Amino acid sequence: MQYQHIMTEFQQLLALPAETECVEFKEAKYNFDFNKLGKYFSALSNEANLKNKDYAWLIFGIEDKNRAVVGSQYRANRPELDSLKKEVSDHTGGITFQEIYELYYEGKRIILFKIPPASLGIPTSWQGHYYGRNGESISPLSIQKYEEIRNQNNRKDWSAKIIPQATIKDLDTSAIKKARNEYANKFPKLAEEMQEWDDITFLNKAKVTINNRITNTSIILLGKAESEHLINPSVAKISWILKDENNIAKDYEHFGPPFILNTELAYSKIRNLKYRYLPDDSLFPIEVNQYDSYVIREALHNCIAHQDYTLSGRINLIELPEQILFTNLGSFIPKSIETVIKQDAPQEFYRNRFLAEAMVNLNMIDTIGSGIKKMFVTQKKRFFPLPDYNLNETDKVEVRIIGKVLDENYTRILINQTNLDLDTVMLLDKVQKKVKITTEEAKQLRNKNLIEGRQPHLYVSAQIARLTGDKSTYVKNRAFDKEHYKNLIIAFLEKYESASRQDIDSLLLDKFSDMLNGEQRKKKINNLLFEMSSKDKSIFNQGSSRKSKWVLTKNINNYLF
Repeated sequence: MQYQHIMTEFQQLLALPAETECVEFKEAKYNFDFNKLGKYFSALSNEANLKNKDYAWLIFGIEDKNRAVVGSQYRANRPELDSLKKEVSDHTGGITFQEIYELYYEGKRIILFKIPPASLGIPTSWQGHYYGRNGESISPLSIQKYEEIRNQNNRKDWSAKIIPQATIKDLDTSAIKKARNEYANKFPKLAEEMQEWDDITFLNKAKVTINNRITNTSIILLGKAESEHLINPSVAKISWILKDENNIAKDYEHFGPPFILNTELAYSKIRNLKYRYLPDDSLFPIEVNQYDSYVIREALHNCIAHQDYTLSGRINLIELPEQILFTNLGSFIPKSIETVIKQDAPQEFYRNRFLAEAMVNLNMIDTIGSGIKKMFVTQKKRFFPLPDYNLNETDKVEVRIIGKVLDENYTRILINQTNLDLDTVMLLDKVQKKVKITTEEAKQLRNKNLIEGRQPHLYVSAQIARLTGDKSTYVKNRAFDKEHYKNLIIAFLEKYESASRQDIDSLLLDKFSDMLNGEQRKKKINNLLFEMSSKDKSIFNQGSSRKSKWVLTKNINNYLF
């Protein structure tokens, strides 16, 4: 009966006008690459989840173009075929085929792999990587599809989950007191009325608890240290790690609940030294802290608000020489930092909306959506590099705060042109960090006379260099025209009559723009020599390609016998 049912389904799949995201035909006449099979498993499983299907199919023995039935001898012995379940499971974290069927159609063996959909909120991976379908092709799972699956759990909002066995006794009384004080600061009109509320009433109104019941948010923000087990297997932990210039850990400390108190302890570990720099035409230095307290607290509190606690990892606060790195687990839902800055408003979806709203009510973060932009504006006003967001990893967000001046030109521009808009400063910040910008972005900066150079070697323009008094850096960065370098070679040959390649390297290497590396400088010399000997015919190599001896062409007769 089951055989006939599978045969009927197979015939229906074969009759489809084209492959779908949840059906893949492969010839696999004799063999099929195991790694490729795993990628198809991941892709079809994820697509089945996204299409709300109960399963997907990978079918061997069919040409995928014209649907010709060719049959497959892949793992012809049934025990070998069945062993695939364990082999696949070892690379997917325990997920494997629902079933593997063998059919004989038109006298030819067909294999049907029945693939389960990805679990709710958890994309199916293969050897640590996620795959999906792009039309009929297999490709890495797109960020949009990945987030769509991940957000299936998030829509339930883990942070709002009730913990049935928890009571108010699991919360720290000092943390509740701190929460009351911060709530009063946030909502001064309610400060007097709040005095009449008992603790559970206050917690309900602050949206830390729900109808007198303790939530995951309650434990994270206000829980006693020993109450962390109530959110198991999730973890509520901040790790401060001090590293030296060689990235070797020198000290560390871990901080758990209640975060409303312990984030201050973590912040206090940071060594916030004084930093001095001289503005133009002044004998008196500007003295500031390396790190602005608002920026550090906002970055740390954002890690708490946006951490994916279902991944059971820690928040890291890594202190390096002259910079601090914050990391939290979970993808960056707005996709790009530019989106957040330009939108400057609450997002449509938050991973931990209940937690984020509670942190706003307890004065731990700014109104949802504005805190990140304020961090950028604060760094701009301090004339420091802007925060660096690394969003390249699928399940991690990294934020780097730099506590020193990277490029004096950038700092002088901000001091002298305080009216520059944030978008422009963000582009200039990329230029000073040698981050590639688009042609259109470079054009915007050129139109404002802020940069010179050619992609990817961009630097401060002459106008800004004059404005800021940094003419020496401009001269070091700018490239002279080719005639200047040709004249240097000719002058050398006129004085010394001949020159080896080593002589010419010594003459020119330190005279090129500081924007060029060693390999680029040598290539530039190659081009100059080629052009002078082949096009200009002003010089001639009297030696060999390996042992050159360059002379002026007008003097060539002096060296001929």
